[in-house]
Amino acid sequence: MLFRRTLLATALTLATVSAFAQSTTDYPSKPVTIVTPFAAGSGPDAVLRLISDKLAKLWNQRVVIDNKPGGGGFIAIEQAKRAAPDGYTLLQLDSEHLAALPHLYKQRNFVPLQTFDAVASLFRTPFFVAVPTDSPWKTMGDLIAAAKEKPDSLSYGSWGVGSPGHLGGQQLEALTGTAMQHVPYREVSQLFANVGAGDVNWSFASIPSSQGIYKAGKLRYLAIAALKRVPQLPNVPTFAESGGPAGFEVSSFVSLVAPKGLPAAVRLKINADVAKVIADPDIRARFDTFAFEPLAWSPEEINRNAEAKSKIYGELVRRGNISLD
Repeated sequence: MLFRRTLLATALTLATVSAFAQSTTDYPSKPVTIVTPFAAGSGPDAVLRLISDKLAKLWNQRVVIDNKPGGGGFIAIEQAKRAAPDGYTLLQLDSEHLAALPHLYKQRNFVPLQTFDAVASLFRTPFFVAVPTDSPWKTMGDLIAAAKEKPDSLSYGSWGVGSPGHLGGQQLEALTGTAMQHVPYREVSQLFANVGAGDVNWSFASIPSSQGIYKAGKLRYLAIAALKRVPQLPNVPTFAESGGPAGFEVSSFVSLVAPKGLPAAVRLKINADVAKVIADPDIRARFDTFAFEPLAWSPEEINRNAEAKSKIYGELVRRGNISLD
């Protein structure tokens, strides 16, 4: 009797191992869905569609993009976390979803990387300070001086509470001893239209999100919130070169995650295949037009960078007494 039980247990174990091996070596054997909290046509969505097209060819499977914007990212997050941890449902998140949400929504007690496994990184984007073309400020030194002269009189817009545009403004205030009024927008296009019209004094901006208004001649970039200039806009100085705080950076990185429990072999395959796709010259050329920095981080590197962001964001959220609960 004991011998028969042992044989049965051994058979079950071998079957499980065989099924696991089959699932990892054949991945993907059916279409893959990538859920994203970003609206169709946004910068992260456009990049994701380029990458998904390349992945579909590499995998010989459809890669479906499912846009679920709104709710601070939680609509997409809730949908993705209900999926099986098999690699057939992935979720695109930026570093603010990973690092800021736990501080902004404390009552939810939600830590993304305790619910999801980091899988692959996509890109990092720097942000510029955009002002109306007819703004009297020519440098960051001018803007900061104006903010110090009249506390709470200057306004800056962003694409939402807790966004890089908002938290970057909080960081600038903390470093310069200034106080400004934050104006959050629901639509990115409306934000930059209003900056161009002078309805708000300034905002952080990425190239893809603001290029329409910029090319129309309604925006100027005072500085890039990075340690070095970018070749796409070589005449735009860094913060330090423009009279702002030295070492000031505002950027966001975008990654793919999966429901917790993804088999290690599947995670490594997706990571390697995404890195291969990002190295494609077509993808690199498109990234270059947006000043996006391609990233090929391991899951562990994604976790480390998210943790470092979380420490910064936690301090900024506490300083600004920001809550979305």
